[in-house]
Order: sequence, then structure tokens, then C-alpha cells
Amino acid sequence: MNKDLLLSRFFLPALWAVDNDIQREITLATSIALIIVLGLLADYAFRRFRLPGLVGMLIAGVVCGPYVLNLMAPEMMAVSADFRRIALIVILLRAGFELHRDTLRRVGRAAIFMSCVPALFEIAGIMLVAPHLLGISTLEAALLGAILGAVSPAVVVPLMIDFMDRGRGTKKGIPTLVLAASSIDDVFVIVLFSIFLGMSGEGPVNLWAKLGEIPVSISLGIIVGLIPGYILYKLFTRYDWRSPKRTIVVMGVAILLTWIERETEKWVPVASLLGVMTIGFMILDKSEAIAHIISQKLKKLWVFAELLLFVLVGAQVNVRVAWDAGLAGMLVIWIGLVFRSVGTYISLIKTPLTVKEKLFCVVAYVPKATVQAAIGALPLAAGVPAGEVILAVAVLSILLTAPLGAIGITIFGEKVLDHGERGLYRFRDLREKMRLPIPGERVRSKRFGTIWKVIEQKETWLEAPGGSATDKIPAIYLRYWKEDSTNGPGTGKTQGYRYSQMDPSFEDHWEILYDW
Repeated sequence: MNKDLLLSRFFLPALWAVDNDIQREITLATSIALIIVLGLLADYAFRRFRLPGLVGMLIAGVVCGPYVLNLMAPEMMAVSADFRRIALIVILLRAGFELHRDTLRRVGRAAIFMSCVPALFEIAGIMLVAPHLLGISTLEAALLGAILGAVSPAVVVPLMIDFMDRGRGTKKGIPTLVLAASSIDDVFVIVLFSIFLGMSGEGPVNLWAKLGEIPVSISLGIIVGLIPGYILYKLFTRYDWRSPKRTIVVMGVAILLTWIERETEKWVPVASLLGVMTIGFMILDKSEAIAHIISQKLKKLWVFAELLLFVLVGAQVNVRVAWDAGLAGMLVIWIGLVFRSVGTYISLIKTPLTVKEKLFCVVAYVPKATVQAAIGALPLAAGVPAGEVILAVAVLSILLTAPLGAIGITIFGEKVLDHGERGLYRFRDLREKMRLPIPGERVRSKRFGTIWKVIEQKETWLEAPGGSATDKIPAIYLRYWKEDSTNGPGTGKTQGYRYSQMDPSFEDHWEILYDW
């Protein structure tokens, strides 16, 4: 074989493949750069007009997505679902780290009603009008209602966490109520969707078995979250790992939960995203200090994850398909929302919320995006006759309700939600700013080189210098025990320090020691 033939048959194809791989990597990298740059610009522009930044990110995704300017690489769209799920895991973990047991106990009954009643009302409303307005069958209308009946955690959860971070609505636990209810709402609606989709096919559907999947899925989701959450708590209290590594471990476990859901869905349903929230809840319940530190790291990670989530959700929206739904599709969506709003308000009748606070919950249950983008095309793929109409209305619902719902939540929440008791959040900010250790962690004195262990913490309020008697600033007292191999805890030397905005920084005198 001569050299030219050898080059043409073996080396050139190999070089071409390498070059193609490099080009593909650059294209994917460029797509990520576009997401970051355009997402940040859109976020900044909308915030300047006092509108939610996520609306700008959604619109940026629509514009640069494959259905408008087509600036996204095919490889990016191929892995879009994975990126969106990881970003959703980040925000759901943050939600879990905000779910206090006592607050959940207070809103438990209302959360259960809100997790199913509004969706049932919306499905009923769509079944009532869609056959006349869209010319589809009653069963196809039920299928459409199940798709539209899911609230979007991608839109709702970040806004609720923002309110909780600022101490808004915390007295009555309103953001927690919406968080808890919306997480179960998706499980409930997706099971109903699977029932209706099965009924639209040729095979028989065991209705009671399908309905039984709802409590099973929720229960297993909580269990698969509680167990790793408790194990992680034990690991974090036994070993002094750095906070970023704790956060990475929690993220890895949470992603594995979603893999478990996919692997077991043939035999048993598991609400893995509910399990993701439960991990944070368990760690928070066992150690508030550890939970708050991990939550702060997730808050920083969310800056990038937020861009990925909302820009890629927007990129999934096919404007041409939404246009095909027309005024009839728009009317079906609005009528469904009216029925949903009635169901939401009924769910809150026997709660201590005021009329305005109930109306805020109604508005908070408007946005649709995540579930609609994920399952809107499944009826068409399954051969449902009205599949194209269902997809068009599902896409249109994202364009209409995600921006308007986010804007409504932001504006209405600022006017309605009480300012609550900000003590918890101010202590959290102080701990983050001063990078304080938590009980159980070991520290080294920079001056003497001695090793101490944090054995106690106390949160208190101090009078602000030059302020009034009611003007207080947070302070945290830490007590250290000098480690001694001859004496156990409870014996030997201890010393305490106070940390506040008036005191020297922790890092001026100490450094935290980590095992890993």
C-alpha cells in the first residue's frame, strides 16, 4: 500500500475526526458563553425596570434558541435536559435547607390541599371548555389539563427562597407553604397525566393502581431523601470537611436520587425531586449551622445554575407552535387559570391567612414552564390525534404564564407579605460574612498554634452603637475547648469569644482545620 493511499484511508479520517471533536467542543463552549453573557444582560436589563430577572433569561433563551435565531449548538440542546435537571436540583436543595419542621407543621394541612385541589379544578375547567374551543375529545382535554395543571418549580421556588432570605412572609410560613405544596403538586399531576395518556392508547389502564402510585411515589421520595440526609449529617458532624466539599457531596447524592428514579420507574414510582428537598430538610433539622453553611454555598452556585435553567427552558419554547394555538388556545389557558385560582383559594379557606395573602398564593400558583416543557410533546409522540394541538397550547402556556406569573409574584409579594422576624437570617448573614466555624469543628490559634474545638454557640442581640434601644445588631458567641489527649470534653481549658460587626474578625486570630 503506497503512502498516499495510507494517508487517505487512515490518517486523514482520523485527523478529520479529531478536528471535528475540537470544533464540537468549541461550539458547546460558545453556547455556554452565550447563555452566560445573554442571560446576565437580560437579567440586568429586567431588574433595572424592577421586573424579575428570570423573565429576561427566559426571553433570552427563546430568542437564541433553535426556533428563533438558532444560536445554540445541537450538542447543547442534546444535553439541555440534563443541565436543566441539575440546575433544578440546586434550587430544590436550597428549598430543602429552608424547610423548618415547625413551619411545615403549621402549613401541613393547607399544603396537602394545595398540592391537589387547584390542579383538579384546572383540569375540570379545561375539560369543560377545550372540546368546544379546540375541537378535541373530552379525554384529550383531560390530557391537556393534566399537562397545564402543574405549577413550575423552576419559576416558583427561586422566588419563594428569595422572600425567605429576606424574611418576607415568614410569620405565617407563606413561602414554605407554596414550596411544600408545589413540590407535591407536580407528582400528583404527572401521575394523572400518565393515567390519561394510558387511557388514550389501546392498552387497558388500571385506574386504582395508577392512583395508588401518588402516595407511594411521595412516600418513597421522602424516604430516599431522609436516609441519605441523615447519613450525610452524621458524616459532616464526624469529619470536618470544607464547606465546598460538603456541598459537592450533597449535590452528588441528590443527582443520584434522580438516577434511582429512572432506574426504578418500571417497578415502583419514586418522587426523586421531593427526595432532593428532603435531604436538605433532614440536615437542617439535625444541624441548623451546617445546613446554613451549605445553603450559602448553594446560593453562590445558583448564580450559574439559574442562567442554565431559565435560558435553556426558554430555548425549548417553539414560538411557531405556540402561534398555532391561536386565540382559542389562549382562552383555554385563561379559563383553566380561573378554575385553578378558585381551587387554590378554597384550599386556604380555613387558614389564618388574610384575603390578600390568599390572593398572593393564587398568583404564586400561576407560572408554568418546567413540566410543560418536559411532557408537552409526549401525547404527539404517543400518537394521540390531538397531539399537535396539545403541544401548541402547552408551549403557549409557558410564554403566557411564566413571565406574568413571575412578575405577579414579585410585585404582589412585596406589597402583601409581612417582613417577619429577620433574626434567623441576620445571624446567617453574620456567620457567612465572618466565616465562623460551627460546633464540632476544630480551629487553630494563629498566635500560639494550639488546637481548639468549638463546643458551644449562642446567638444574641446587642445594642447598636449610637442607635436607639430598639435598634439591635446580631452577635454570635462561640466557646472553644482546648483539645487534650489526657482529658476528655468537659474538662480542661475553655474560652469564649463574641463576634459581631463591632468585634474583630474570626480570621484575625483563628483558622479552621479540615480533615479533607
